[in-house]
Amino acid sequence: MAAAAAGRFMDLDLRKGHLGSSPHPTSHSLHVFHQRYESCSLSMNGCQGDPKIPIGTIQTRTFPGVSTHSLALDTLSSAISHLKSDPPPFTSGILRLQVPIQQKIEAIDWLHAQQELLPRCFFSSRSQSSSFDPFIDSVNGDGNGLEDHDLVRVAGIGAAVFFRHIHPFSLDDWKSIKRFLSKKCPLIRAYGAIRFDPRANVSSEWRAFGSFYFVVPQVEFNELEGSSVLATTIAWDNALSWTWEKAIGALQATMCQVSSIVGKLRKEVCKTFVLSNSHVPSKASWNLAVNRALQIIGRADSPLIKVVLARSSRVVTTSHIDPIAWLACLQVEGQNAYSSFFSHLMHQHLLEHCKLSLSYYPEQLFHRKRLCIHSEALAGTRARGGSKAQDLQIELDLLSSPKEDFEFSIVRESIQRKLEAICSTVWVEPKKAIRKLPRIQHLYAQLSGRLRSEDDEFDILSSLHPTPAVCGFPREEARLLIAETGMHVKDWRVHYSVIDSTFIGKFCGCACESGGAKRKWGGEMFDRGMFAGPVGWFGGGETEFAVGIRSALVEKGLGGLIYAGTGIVRGSNSSLEWEELELKISQFTKPIKVEVPLS
Repeated sequence: MAAAAAGRFMDLDLRKGHLGSSPHPTSHSLHVFHQRYESCSLSMNGCQGDPKIPIGTIQTRTFPGVSTHSLALDTLSSAISHLKSDPPPFTSGILRLQVPIQQKIEAIDWLHAQQELLPRCFFSSRSQSSSFDPFIDSVNGDGNGLEDHDLVRVAGIGAAVFFRHIHPFSLDDWKSIKRFLSKKCPLIRAYGAIRFDPRANVSSEWRAFGSFYFVVPQVEFNELEGSSVLATTIAWDNALSWTWEKAIGALQATMCQVSSIVGKLRKEVCKTFVLSNSHVPSKASWNLAVNRALQIIGRADSPLIKVVLARSSRVVTTSHIDPIAWLACLQVEGQNAYSSFFSHLMHQHLLEHCKLSLSYYPEQLFHRKRLCIHSEALAGTRARGGSKAQDLQIELDLLSSPKEDFEFSIVRESIQRKLEAICSTVWVEPKKAIRKLPRIQHLYAQLSGRLRSEDDEFDILSSLHPTPAVCGFPREEARLLIAETGMHVKDWRVHYSVIDSTFIGKFCGCACESGGAKRKWGGEMFDRGMFAGPVGWFGGGETEFAVGIRSALVEKGLGGLIYAGTGIVRGSNSSLEWEELELKISQFTKPIKVEVPLS
């Protein structure tokens, strides 16, 4: 069944209106690959459905609250058994069953208890900004009208329905996702991420997630303020050969694997030795790339003002790192940040992809609720001080730096112009402030607006991404320079000389030849994948996305790649920008004992 489902989503036709197909209209990430787990069903790829045909029914049914997670599992299992003998009279639909739990359980603890199950997902907003009726009455009046709650974090396993393709995210893909969502069922959401550059070819390490990947979990745990909710979701569409019988059978199989015992996860990672740490590009090649960018920016006839150059750092460790424990540790380090975790199953191989959008760059791309939209500009990076006086001095230096102010103004004004093209009104407040994080601080501005129509959501996404903070300005000129950068820096084999060519092909999407390297995806010497891409969720009346500005890609037993980028403008210094890259990735390496064992 998994192989058939995987094959189905590889054969879709390309569509028009792709995100990033035309020049006009924070976060951290951890991507982890493993070998073998217990698999949940792949279900159906919603991108195959006709976005013009509405789903037959969208419902949320809430059962009386219980005291423990185990009792909630029993309640849902009983309800699923009853539904199996009494199917709804629709050829397509999506049904969420939910049970409030009086016991406060953290979503990350629940996810860790389901260690052997894939696919999995996790999402935590930077703050509790999403307030609505999580138990609002469903379409057929089965809800119980409980009071408002704040949804803090979500963990899920299995896929009631997923959305994935190798072509760029399009308007039809967006409509296919929204087809399964409703304002009346606000907690039915599709969680996922989109590539930084959807037009570039997908390298091998990112292929399981395609150009975009979103999922509505089969079994979902919602962490609320002071309580919890356990839910299951059944989605079916006869037109996609995924019937009610198949959907509920797959859900029952997943429920049998859910652990009822949820322990408290220790917020620490087992220490490991770092055997080697190398970078692509190297320091020398980085200097060349930055200097070349500065030459182009300095030309009188060049429209380019800023470009964001990136680096991939290869870390080889002596032992495997538990990704959920790493996620929990990073959350402690940076609490005012987005975090997310995604996994996917493809062609009978269980590949796990974990995306953490954490405190080092907690940038919100946008948050929409009904017609209200919020976005923000972040730029400029400084370390925190060792004392209050030193911290204040660093803050004043950041606020008064002409170079940082210039870069920050580019980001803020670009986002403002894009919002003004979509919104009837736009506010910027504060226009320039400091956002302090546990280990770094940024220049910050909040932008708000009122949309003319909720249907403008796709235009918001395609207009705001990529922001000047992750690409540059003007956007297309910066993209072109990023694509050309790798053409002028060809020392990648030197930095990965301890790894054979097969391994390089797997991690970097390159093919080794006697005459050098051929890149399958563009100028940079590595595929950014979902690094610096939008990560978040779509809902019926609400949507939120962050900017996945930091990421790490790890293969079990082989260490991993950590990504970071920095903005290059007139006045930039290649050595200082390299130091900024080191500062940005340090939170990923801090939980690991960076030490080579003595011989």
